[in-house]
Amino acid sequence: MLNYYDLRRGVQFIMDGQPHEVLEFQQIKKARAAGLLQAKIKNLITGKILERTFHQGDTFEETEIEKISAKFIYANREKFVFSRIDDPSKRFELAENQIGAGAKFLAPNMEVEANIYEKQIIGVTLPIKVQLKAKEAAPGVKGNRAQSGTKAVVLETGATIQAPLFIQSGDILEINTETGEYSKRV
Repeated sequence: MLNYYDLRRGVQFIMDGQPHEVLEFQQIKKARAAGLLQAKIKNLITGKILERTFHQGDTFEETEIEKISAKFIYANREKFVFSRIDDPSKRFELAENQIGAGAKFLAPNMEVEANIYEKQIIGVTLPIKVQLKAKEAAPGVKGNRAQSGTKAVVLETGATIQAPLFIQSGDILEINTETGEYSKRV
């Protein structure tokens, strides 16, 4: 059993009979009142994000989520098709809201971890850093500024990120899928 103090970023628990994951949390202590925990949580089955307040007496059951290796094949009309790595004939589809913000960084043949809850695939976890090719990068124009500048770069998956001015079309970039930010040029 998990209690109020165990709810931290990334912790998965069961609430209302469905698995949820804590995305953000903030503890609030008022003068004479008991502490509260304001959390932004994600329903792992529907992908819906909720904001909830928890009290010190609340307890939760831990989830048992199994993980298997999977490979992204293609996307079509907001449906993303994956297959198991050990058996490519076993394919499954997920909606964009089940994958989350990282869906824009999925490239064909990318390996991910599929999350299974009660024998049903409910979502995927992308690697924290992925390497993608810059498809379009406008020429960098240096101006009169103190800090280094950034420009919009379109990746091979269609996602647009901010990258340094020296990035050119065809460069391989390392992207953090959790923040959606440029990490380095490979």
